[in-house]
Amino acid sequence: MRSVTDQLDLVLAAAVTPGPVRVAISEAQGLLCAEEVVASSALPAFDQAAVDGYAVRSVDVAGATEGRPVTLPVVGEIAAGSRTAHRLQPMQAVYVATGAPLPTIADAVVPRYATDGHSSRVSIGRSVPSGGYVRHLGDDVQPGDVAVRSGAFIGAAQVGLLAAVGRDKVLVHPRPRLSIISIGEELVDVARTPGPGQVYDVNSYALAAAARDAGAEVNRIGIASTNHRRLKELVEARLLVSEMVIIAGAAGGQESALVVEALAELGELDMTRVAMQPGSAQGFGLLGPDKIPTFLVPANPVSALVVFEIIIRPVLRSMLGRRNLYRRTITARTLAPISSPAGRRSFLRGQLMRDEDDDYLVHILGGGGTHLLASLAEANCLVLVDESVTDVPVGAEVDVSFLAQRA
Repeated sequence: MRSVTDQLDLVLAAAVTPGPVRVAISEAQGLLCAEEVVASSALPAFDQAAVDGYAVRSVDVAGATEGRPVTLPVVGEIAAGSRTAHRLQPMQAVYVATGAPLPTIADAVVPRYATDGHSSRVSIGRSVPSGGYVRHLGDDVQPGDVAVRSGAFIGAAQVGLLAAVGRDKVLVHPRPRLSIISIGEELVDVARTPGPGQVYDVNSYALAAAARDAGAEVNRIGIASTNHRRLKELVEARLLVSEMVIIAGAAGGQESALVVEALAELGELDMTRVAMQPGSAQGFGLLGPDKIPTFLVPANPVSALVVFEIIIRPVLRSMLGRRNLYRRTITARTLAPISSPAGRRSFLRGQLMRDEDDDYLVHILGGGGTHLLASLAEANCLVLVDESVTDVPVGAEVDVSFLAQRA
């Protein structure tokens, strides 16, 4: 039986990051930047007002207070986006909107709320320092600065910065294309009513959702025929348009041998037992001329999702170019005793909470039954019990891995 660590080493060694692609910045969110984005111009590109107010020379309003305001004639108005040059004379003010360019010789803006707001002669009740309420040329980015670094995660702020420096496209590490196939004579799609002995195809939907959460571009194929020729043709076609393939229901039982035989011409599939529970039965191989990582996971939905979380998700993260391949792990105290099989690392569904001292506590869900999908839906973590541990008493510390965040 292979250890979890050895299985991870095997599959991660086969992970190949897809080549960078150039995409519109509106499509780049959630990906990693694959280039150094260098600003060619300053940001802001000109001195501009940071608030609605009055552009002035700071020396002209020095000493102004509410009790002894300074009154200046208002000689114009500048809107944001104005391309008309304005010149200010000493002891004058110009009304400016937020983002508007400052008139010549103005070095400060008095906020509107610090004045009486008049449009012809404004009474200013406070002084402002030179540079006050002004966004100066190049305050944010100077020409030649790296705006977004290679390897940086592109979130909302990075998309905004790319737009601000005039980039409509950016080179990124793309989402790996993943195809998910379910097999099993007992399966029917959720759009149909199961007959005697039939069950819904849960895996293709659940694994597709897990893969999207991990960052993949997913193509859910659904239920495939178990006919050798048809299955081989389907998988062969998916290998041409995918960076990863997952076949659910193909690990353990008769389906395992059937799939290995049907796909033998495409490459070797390594069927093994991994020292983990649930999800011990697994298969992995590099299929097709491009050696596409192909995973065979159990038919049981809980086992399939745990195999995805522990074994497959880190591979997808690696293919995305991410540095952190694994979920955040903490320690928590158990609220009930835990039993775990000797020689296998257990991944138990848990509910993580905090006590009045802000310490983490964890409650095991599902009574340990590996088939209980509802308990996985309630779980917000996986409790990790090492291979060498069979019994964990109440109040003992265990490692806990966070699952996807809840609202």
